[in-house]
Amino acid sequence: MNSLKPMLLSSLKSYDKSQFVKDVTAGIIVAIIALPLSIALALASGVGPEAGIFTAIVAGFVISALGGSSVQIAGPTAAFATIVAGIVAHDGMDGLIVATILAGIFLILMGLCHFGSLIKFIPFTITTGFTSGIAVTIVIGQLKDFFGLTYPNGVKPIETVEKFEAVINNFSTINMDAVIVGGVSLAILIIAPYIFKRIPGSLLAVIAGILMVQFLPLKVNTIGNLYTISNALPTLHFPSLSLNRIQNALPNALTIAVLAAIESLLSCVVADGMINGKHRSDMELVAQGAGNIASALFGGIPATGAIARTAANIKNGGKTPIAGMVHSITLVIVLVVLMPYAGMIPMPTIAAILFIVAYNMCQWRTFLNLVKTAPKSDVIVLVTSFVLTVIFDLVVAIEVGMVLACLLFIKRMSEETKVNGWTYVDEDTPDVDEHLQKLPLQIRVYEISGPLFFGAASVIEEIAVKDFTTCLVLRMRSVPALDSTALNALKDLVQVCKSKGITIVFSHVNDQPMKVMKKAGFIELVGKVNFQPSISAALDRAEEIIHK
Repeated sequence: MNSLKPMLLSSLKSYDKSQFVKDVTAGIIVAIIALPLSIALALASGVGPEAGIFTAIVAGFVISALGGSSVQIAGPTAAFATIVAGIVAHDGMDGLIVATILAGIFLILMGLCHFGSLIKFIPFTITTGFTSGIAVTIVIGQLKDFFGLTYPNGVKPIETVEKFEAVINNFSTINMDAVIVGGVSLAILIIAPYIFKRIPGSLLAVIAGILMVQFLPLKVNTIGNLYTISNALPTLHFPSLSLNRIQNALPNALTIAVLAAIESLLSCVVADGMINGKHRSDMELVAQGAGNIASALFGGIPATGAIARTAANIKNGGKTPIAGMVHSITLVIVLVVLMPYAGMIPMPTIAAILFIVAYNMCQWRTFLNLVKTAPKSDVIVLVTSFVLTVIFDLVVAIEVGMVLACLLFIKRMSEETKVNGWTYVDEDTPDVDEHLQKLPLQIRVYEISGPLFFGAASVIEEIAVKDFTTCLVLRMRSVPALDSTALNALKDLVQVCKSKGITIVFSHVNDQPMKVMKKAGFIELVGKVNFQPSISAALDRAEEIIHK
């Protein structure tokens, strides 16, 4: 049960004052980084700025307290922005709350059922494809604010393609003041990391953006122009429930759960490499589930482990979950004291911050490398996941991507399963290798290699016998696995051979296929004596049969 033990309990056993100081320092720095990001990601998700901070506070605290990683920092991430925006647009905040709570329940069940290790079966091509796709959707979604575009009344695009069309159709309304603010903010975000090692570039961009709008004659939309800002603490809110709402929320909930699991465990793996540690994946999933439920009930949005904030925590000395909890507490103080000033942040600055977030998550180098070097089937899955994420949404991308990946994998594996017959020779055959074993005409030998499963069961049809064949030997030393479909094909072969008076002898059947055969009563059908441990023993048995 150690896999379901919060890392906080283990960390406190050797905790001391020195580490507490480091954790507090790291927590405060991460909170400063998280503040503008949380606001920006909330706005990109179609909700108010407070929702992003509520998420970082509530989910961040719960996930750090219960999590399976010592250093994971959780909160809103860019991966959820387009999903959340779509849910809010179609189902409202109550629909989002229900979907997030259901996703939390799914995550807890995944952890309790020890599914933490199963996440690795999500193909890398799918995660890379939809991550790159999400980055593109974020950029497209922020073009309006970056360029200060004005849309006609009634034009409220929701889907990414609709947003792009709206940008093209209304680009003539570009606001150069917004471009100046956005361009300066973007320049600061790009240059700052090379000059200021300890100060987040996003914080500097926010300050610069506020100063430009307040003291220069620039007419630019700010958060305060579009949203009502409040410094009230998050309060408990239960959504209105109905069977129809729950049914509608299930697909979105499953997508949120899978994405949260993938991103959080990926962040944990990255963190493990940085601290030379090992996380508890099952406990992390339980914590993610609890954190998302709490976030939804207190006005937040879906949360997961944030790789950038986790890395910042480690680099600044954070080594235990206390740092993540301090990060949340610091954000509570910031919310109460500074939140009213958030209304002064220009929207082009928010767009610039999200451009950098999108660039950091797009993995374009990895994407291009896969296109150049990966097998064609993997490239198909990669590009399909990317395109579907951009054109439709993440739900469609994951569903189609997984189905396509499975089908292509089945095809690839079926091509590895082969049936080869031993070459028949006699004394009149020219150029015969003297080392070839000479067999009586009545014995025919086939060697099967590769897994025998439903995708490869048809290879059994390639086994052919002659009119003079009395015994058929099947060599199965290279068959690691057998499923019911392939076993049924073998049964058909046995029946056909029996009708022709041919006995089948099996050679070297491995453990898994043998278990399947025993359970299905196949051994009794063939005869236990006709299962031999080696090819030599099988051929001896075949000699006995033909000489009866």
